[in-house]
Amino acid sequence: MELNQLYDAILAGKMEQAIEITREAIYQGVAPQEIINEYMIKAMGEIGQRFQDGKAFVPQLLMSARAMKGALELLKPLLQGAASVTIGKVVIGTVKGDLHDIGKNLVASMFEGCGFEVINIGIDVPAEKFVEAVKEHNADILCISALLTTTMTYMEVVIEALKAAGIREQVKVMVGGAPVNESFAVQIGADGYSDNANSAVAKAKELIGV
Repeated sequence: MELNQLYDAILAGKMEQAIEITREAIYQGVAPQEIINEYMIKAMGEIGQRFQDGKAFVPQLLMSARAMKGALELLKPLLQGAASVTIGKVVIGTVKGDLHDIGKNLVASMFEGCGFEVINIGIDVPAEKFVEAVKEHNADILCISALLTTTMTYMEVVIEALKAAGIREQVKVMVGGAPVNESFAVQIGADGYSDNANSAVAKAKELIGV
C-alpha cells in the first residue's frame, strides 16, 4: 500500500479513497501522527497553495478538506491521550448579522488539517457567544469572519467584549473575510489578519509560537 496515494486522494478530493487508504495504513500499524503530518497536512498545504496561485478553486478546496476530514475521523480515536495531537485550540465563527460560512469553514478545515483543534461556532454569532466559547474551551486563538462591509465593524464589538470579560490578553484574535484588510485589523486591535486559508494557518502558528 502506498501512502502517497493518500496525498493524491486528498489532493483530488476523493473521500472514499482517502478513507480506504487510511484504514489500510492503520491496519498495517503506521503511526497516526505520521499519516497526518506526512500526507494529510502536506496535501492540504499543496491544495491551499494551488488555491492561492489561482490553480484550484473553492469547490476543489472544499472537496479536499472533506476527504481529509473523513480520513481524520478514523485517526482521531487513536490519538486520544497523545500530547502532540493538537498544536492549539481555535474558536472560529462568523459575526452577528452575517450568514456566510464557506470561507470560514474552509479556514476551519485547513486549521484541522494542520493539527489545530477547531471549535466552529457557526454564523450570526453575537459577541457574548464568542466570549463564552473562548472561556469554555480555553482557546488560544479566536478567528472572526465577516463577508459584508456592514457586518465587519461588529468585529470590534467582539474584541471589546473580550476586554470587558477580562480575557483579551489570554487569546490571539485573527480576523478575515472579503472586506477586511490589514489596516482595518490593526485599527480594531486584532492580533492578525489573513486573506486566505493557507496564510491563516501560518499566521496562527506565528501568533502562538509553534
